[in-house]
Parts: sequence; structure tokens; C-alpha cells
Amino acid sequence: MDQLFPLLSRACGGVATFLYGKIWQCFQNNLFKRFVSNESNHKTLILQSIIMTTWNKPHLIPQELPFLGKWSARKINDWYNNLNWPIGCNYIPQNAINQLEMWQEESFSPFVIEKELSWAAALGFNTMRVFLHHLLWEQDSKGFLKRMEDFLTIADKHGIKTMFVLFDGVWDPFPKLGTQPEPRTHVHNSGWVQSPGFDVLNDPGKYDDLQAYVQGVVSHFKNDERVLIWDIFNEPDNLNTGSYKDDTYVIHKAQLSLKLLEKSIQWVRAIDPVQPITMAPWQSEWSDHEQLSEIDQFMFTHADIISFHCYEAREGMEKRIIELKRYERPLLCTEYMARPFNSTFQEILPIFRKHNVGGYNWGFVAGKSQTHCAWESWEKERTPTEPANWFHDILHPDGQPYCAEEAAYLTSFNKKYSLKRENKKRA
Repeated sequence: MDQLFPLLSRACGGVATFLYGKIWQCFQNNLFKRFVSNESNHKTLILQSIIMTTWNKPHLIPQELPFLGKWSARKINDWYNNLNWPIGCNYIPQNAINQLEMWQEESFSPFVIEKELSWAAALGFNTMRVFLHHLLWEQDSKGFLKRMEDFLTIADKHGIKTMFVLFDGVWDPFPKLGTQPEPRTHVHNSGWVQSPGFDVLNDPGKYDDLQAYVQGVVSHFKNDERVLIWDIFNEPDNLNTGSYKDDTYVIHKAQLSLKLLEKSIQWVRAIDPVQPITMAPWQSEWSDHEQLSEIDQFMFTHADIISFHCYEAREGMEKRIIELKRYERPLLCTEYMARPFNSTFQEILPIFRKHNVGGYNWGFVAGKSQTHCAWESWEKERTPTEPANWFHDILHPDGQPYCAEEAAYLTSFNKKYSLKRENKKRA
């Protein structure tokens, strides 16, 4: 906090600087929360307007000024450097087709999770990226939190920390609670669901209904070190052109998702968790900040830790990493590894280590999500078949590796560099 006012002073001048000084005095006297909570006070509204006008212009100081509560570059880099090198995967148990089936009481499977996370630890993974859903909170908030606690207990037993994803813009836009559909034969992620679905995202008037979910989950785990990071929104502007084609919203999906992101970040910041927050850009050209889409600009400049998705081979991955280093924050690639694109562990892990980037490949145990099948399995003119060359995923349902050589490399590489980081910390 000691560095905040000088940064604000450099970014602003005149009256704005004076007002920021008054805000700074309130911070020092622990009065700020009371001061801004009185929304009937017209002075408060003027101050809020000035703050948001200034902080919504990322060209000022994009690394430091988006919202109150964003971690400084120094804080997030210190936090990251005190971690073991984060390496893991996006996780869903083999007997769940989507987030709802993973977490609902009737289908939640601690035994399967226990078995599979023991396999993950044996491969040297120390973190998992796991998707939640707002409908689970609305259905049974207490039970949902209890099952999340159970998951974290199992993961922690195996030395695994968890990144939870609150919202997701990919695949089926019409999620429904209850019994989930069976997988379509050999079709990639045929049952995965968006959160929120079309009916909510298409109506900004319903966004505030999601506040209880976001703040209820984050506040429950705000001091829990088993939770590594909060990922606010996965691929929020994904139009799912190869599957459901999200092109019937009242305005462009990216604009709606941005509105929800803006609210969600403030809801999480108000909780002030010990974990940093991130979001998941996934497309477009990132070489020039000023040329980014509005939503990518927002995500890169409002995240504590930068995350991104990249399924390109070695050269493309390294290009992305170098481009994103300009934000002077730690980097996490939260989706990679698609074998047909030469995005493999052997090609990508050395790049991650070279640039000190954490990584989460998509898929672990081949199961009902069927992400060992290619994205192209959605094409109607194709006859889906069991792929000879797996797209994602690492293990068969019995725990045997899809490729023994790949699994041996993954285990050796992960354990070698995780131990090096641990030894450095002890020294």
C-alpha cells in the first residue's frame, strides 16, 4: 500500500491528485470502507466516478492501476517466487461429463478423485485447475462448499494446490441441474456446460444474482492456502463456432462477458482473499497492448497474475510468452498440450522452465469428457471414431499411460524442477 499514492500522483494531476490524497488518508485511518459504503453521499459518487474513469484507461500505468486491491507487481512476483514451480492439469474425474456431474451430491466421487489425484502426484503434478458452476451454489450452497472442502482435503493430502474457475464461456450454453446426458460417442467434450448459461449472460439484469455465489465461495476459502488462485472467467468471449455457435445474444458475447467480469472482479476484491486472481484470454494477437480486443485488455490489466491459453508448438508458445512479459508479472499457461499440433510435453515444458512459466495441460484421465478426441469430432460430416493419436489426456481409466515414454518424460521433468525450486527455497 505504501507505493499506491505515489503511483496515483504520477498518473493524475490537479484536483484528481488532491482527491486521491484524501482517499489515501482514509486508507491510513481504516475509514475507506465506511466512506465509500454510503452510496447516498453524492461526494462518494463523484469520487468513485473519478477513480473508475482513471483506472479504466489501461495506458496510464497498466500494471498497477486498474482497481483498488489489485496486487502490486512486487507482491505477486514475491508470491510466485515462493511457490514450487506450478505444474499440473485441468482436472475432471473420469466419471463426470461436466462440472455439474463432478460436484452434485448424487455423482460426487471422492474415491475416484482420491485415486486419480494419487496418479497426478506420481507424475509430479502439484496443482490442478478445477471448474465450478453457479447452479451448484444455487442448488445447495452448504453441500457444495462441503464437497469443495472434501476435494481440497484429498488434493492437499497429495501435495496438490487447486486453482478454482468460477465462470466458463465454453461449450453448451444451456446448463441444467440433475442427471447429465451421456457422452456422444467419440465427441470431444460433448457435455461440458457454460457458466453462466445463455439465459443469464444474455440478461445483464440478472448478473447481480451471481454475487452471492462468487462471494460465498471466495469468502469461505479466502484464507485457505490449499486454494492457489481464483480464475474468474475461462475464455469469456468464446463463440463456440465449431459446436454451439453463440451468435444470438442481444449484443456481442464479449461485451456481455466483460460486464460480468467487471462486476465479478469487484465482488472478489471486496472479499480480499489471500489468493491472487486471474482470467483466461485465449485468442487474438497479443504483441501490441493497444491493439488488443477490449476484453483482452481488461483481463491482462486487471489480473494479479497473467494467465493465457496456447495450443501452439514450441515457437508459437515462446512468442506468446515473450509478448506477455511486458506486464512484468508471473505467467501461467492454463491450457496447452494438443498432440496433433505438436503442443506436447517434450516440446513445451522446456519453454516453460526457460521462462519460469507455470503450466496446466488440458485433460488428465480419459473418461466421459472424451477430450482425448479431437475438436474436429464435432463436425457433422465426420464419423467419430476412437482416435489412434490422442488429442488431450494422459492416462487411460485404469491409470495406465496413453504413451509410456511421454509419462516417463513428464514424471522425470516435473520432479527434477520441482525439487530444484524447493531446494532453492530452503537455501
